[in-house]
Amino acid sequence: MQTCRETLSIGAVAQVNQTELVNFQKRDDDTLWAVMASLGKKSRVAEVFRNRAAAISDMTWRTQQVQAYADFLRRSGQPVPQYSLAPIRRTDLPRKWTPLPALGFLRGEYI
Repeated sequence: MQTCRETLSIGAVAQVNQTELVNFQKRDDDTLWAVMASLGKKSRVAEVFRNRAAAISDMTWRTQQVQAYADFLRRSGQPVPQYSLAPIRRTDLPRKWTPLPALGFLRGEYI
């Protein structure tokens, strides 16, 4: 029996018997962490990150920005967004998705 030595694209080295089938499972690269902005019953993906720590950091920053401008938003009659964290798959993002600014509106449109 001969053995075959393959170098995989992820850098791992596998030694397999040429008569055996080997199942290389794909790493779950599809799962991301989303910072969700909510106004009442509407919610929208504000930003996406590959790791949870970066998503938490962004959510904290967005919450601080909203708190700093909360009085201004209320006086001008604008809704104040709430932020949360959720896992999301890349395929669940809308095709023309763009990140949402911290205060919850983009080009004059709210969530």
